[in-house]
Amino acid sequence: MSQSRKRKKPAAASTSARTSSPRKRKGGGGKSRRKGLRIWGWLFKLALVGLVLGAVGVVYLDARITSHFEGKRWAIPAKVYARPLELYDGLQLANGQLPFELGLLNYRRVTGSKLEPGTYTEQYGRYQIATRGFESWEGNEAPRTLKFMLDHGRVEGLTSGGVAMARLEPAVVGGIYPAHNEDRVLVKLDQVPALMIQSLIAVEDRDYYNHFGLSLRGIGRAFWANVSSGSVQQGGSTLTQQLVKNFYLSSKRTLTRKGTEAVMAVLLDFHYSKDEILEAYLNEVYLGQAGKRGIYGFGLASLFYFGQPLPELKAHQVALLVGLVKGPSWYDPRRNPERAQQRRDQVLQVMLEQGVIDKTQHAAAVKQPLGVIKKPQYEDARYPAFLDLVKRQLKQDYKDEDLRSEGLRIFTTLDPWAQEQLEQAIDQHTNQLQKSFGKRLENLEAAGVITASNTGEVVAVVGGRSYRYEGFNRALDAQRPIGSLVKPAVYLAALEKGYHLGSILQDEPLHYQLPNGKTWSPENFDRQPHGEVPLLHALANSYNLSTARLALDVGLPNVVSVLQRLGVERNVMAVPSIALGAVDLSPLEVAKMYQTIATEGFGNPLRSVRSVLTGNGEPLQRYELEVQQRFDPADIYALVYALQEVVRSGTARSVNSYMSPDLNLAGKTGTSNDQRDSWFAGFSGNYLGVVWMGRDDNEKTPLTGASGALRAWNQTFSRLPLQPLDLNPPADLEWIWWDPVQQGQVDSWCDNAIEIPVRRNVVSEQKLPCGSGGRLFNWFRGLMNNERR
Repeated sequence: MSQSRKRKKPAAASTSARTSSPRKRKGGGGKSRRKGLRIWGWLFKLALVGLVLGAVGVVYLDARITSHFEGKRWAIPAKVYARPLELYDGLQLANGQLPFELGLLNYRRVTGSKLEPGTYTEQYGRYQIATRGFESWEGNEAPRTLKFMLDHGRVEGLTSGGVAMARLEPAVVGGIYPAHNEDRVLVKLDQVPALMIQSLIAVEDRDYYNHFGLSLRGIGRAFWANVSSGSVQQGGSTLTQQLVKNFYLSSKRTLTRKGTEAVMAVLLDFHYSKDEILEAYLNEVYLGQAGKRGIYGFGLASLFYFGQPLPELKAHQVALLVGLVKGPSWYDPRRNPERAQQRRDQVLQVMLEQGVIDKTQHAAAVKQPLGVIKKPQYEDARYPAFLDLVKRQLKQDYKDEDLRSEGLRIFTTLDPWAQEQLEQAIDQHTNQLQKSFGKRLENLEAAGVITASNTGEVVAVVGGRSYRYEGFNRALDAQRPIGSLVKPAVYLAALEKGYHLGSILQDEPLHYQLPNGKTWSPENFDRQPHGEVPLLHALANSYNLSTARLALDVGLPNVVSVLQRLGVERNVMAVPSIALGAVDLSPLEVAKMYQTIATEGFGNPLRSVRSVLTGNGEPLQRYELEVQQRFDPADIYALVYALQEVVRSGTARSVNSYMSPDLNLAGKTGTSNDQRDSWFAGFSGNYLGVVWMGRDDNEKTPLTGASGALRAWNQTFSRLPLQPLDLNPPADLEWIWWDPVQQGQVDSWCDNAIEIPVRRNVVSEQKLPCGSGGRLFNWFRGLMNNERR
């Protein structure tokens, strides 16, 4: 018993041990559960915070998407256009001008009678042209088919769908770009050919219209294609993802960026229709580079690579543009044509496999060359001097930001044919002169301006020999002494004071005492005085002595007044030397001065812009012709006749070796002191041109106006479609036969008789008998033979 009890104690102890042991385990498990609950609590809180932060991030991304997509998506540069070529019966074109204009617009010559917009046929001077149409201030110019005969440069028998005049669309000649230099031509989805859309989707995103911004099937298909080929052949990103990356994000390859891209793609797809997203993509995608200018969107890429708008593209051209999406630099067709063709053919194969084109179309397309034009249809630096003038005019009315970002369409007065001729003439003649004179003409520079002589529209500007590069624009900013170009102002002041073309001037040595005690003693270019000379002869031969005496006689303030009314806005001092050209002007300012003479005494501002449209084609502003009568038409008529004499028999008579005397051209040579500046200004019935040559360091040259600037002017104008300069005589003007020896009216058969235009009541009506007294001017005999009867 006692042993039994003794045995039970351990049993009790054992029971106690068993009962106490579970309690200890129970207490440890509770702590673990509490710790686990705390961890789960923290995880839940973190998840909640993460969820809130994620929601905030999604809301932020959502707001970012909508604000940018619904707002102003792009800063669209202003596009600058040349003038449209107007075609009508009787239009005179220069030799080679029409093919040049068609080539500038990349019209394609084809055979057969079926024409598409942007094509033409020509056979023995008979043209058929299918125009593209365009928007302008006057409204929409509809595409039409023109038929006409070009006979010795003259348009005859024009038919153009019931209208008397038709216009080719104006060429794009440049732009005014935003700071990031992104350039694009916006297109709407309905302006993009179905072939382009189908091909893009087939190559870049076959499930585009079925996915929600992300395509798991596309990712898997791309993965399998890349693994199978052993190289990266396809990408898994949808068009929506690509748009998000280009539109909102950087191109960095990080997981964070890819995650953000995926979220934003889903949000973009949620908010906007597939067509809206696709249209944005077509305008956003990067497709090439032109210097500092980025080529964005298919609308501009079509012009940049093919010189054609999107609707004109064929299957092989569409395939090339779609292929460029993968890598515009790597597949650049101008730098890497073989690589580009391989990529194009890959795209054509996909188009065939996806049913976008059939086997026949595919076989025809792969046989085609790339067809990329050698130079883009327009270059941002093609006409930098002219664009400089355009910008200066526009900045008087528009903010710089608007010009760079609102997509304005600026229609200018640029005549591409005239611009090309002026550039070539300056280039050729400066090179020839430098070869002829060697070191004496090192660093020779030149500049020129051409205007429409009857409207004041600036049609061409060359700012220097390096005319394709931006820099110092000598045509606008080089203020140089104009030499004898000032003399018409002196003679016009004299005509206003009662002088006429037969008035006798004294071409004798002059010593004029200046207020500072110095003596002003001008000389003729040939260092010889010429005695008594008629006013007409003095101007035609650019005599300095007679001109200086005339200026002093009519009064220097009157000469300054005439200069100001001619359009010179600079402050001109009334000093004797202004009579011989001590006036510093730019070629553009000289053109403005002579413009007033060419327009029969009407002053009108020179202009380089005709009209401005908004990016949507709505009229915004038009620059109208402004004229103001500043001189008596009879005085201007007499002055123009004298300037025509400069060309017929005076210092510019070399013009007659280049152009027909029947054109009755007028002009004036100019040479500054020590022959530092060579000038010529002249005009026909429809063009006025000013050319300057000299050195930027103002060193002496061996050139005169006739041996330098006039040569380039002659070549330029000989290649323009000139109209004769035939002014209508004013009612108060009469033609008389005048004897400059006797200073009176005579009969036409008298020895010294010359026919001149004069204002009525300026000279006596009494006629003198022939040959009574006086000296004979033998040079009048030759002059008589050249006078206009």
